[in-house]
Amino acid sequence: MRSELTKIVHELVLNSPIPAKALAKEIGKPYSTLLREVNPYDAGAKLGVETLMDIMKKTGNIEPLEYIAQEMGFAIVNPQLMEEPSNTANLAEIA
Repeated sequence: MRSELTKIVHELVLNSPIPAKALAKEIGKPYSTLLREVNPYDAGAKLGVETLMDIMKKTGNIEPLEYIAQEMGFAIVNPQLMEEPSNTANLAEIA
């Protein structure tokens, strides 16, 4: 069996609000190819990082990215949540 990351991506594709066939079409892959690439039981299949990015962009799900960051000792943070008000104009926008 492949890595936890492959399992996460497999579940993402199968359980996305976008049906897997529609997702495959949106990212420009044949349905069968996409399913093979994300199959955690197919040791010969590989998922490219560009395809992974397309999957995350189309589904809006960054769980694979969060897993990668965690495994590397990092965390994903929305930059909008990290901005500190530097002047009164920013304070007014937040209030």
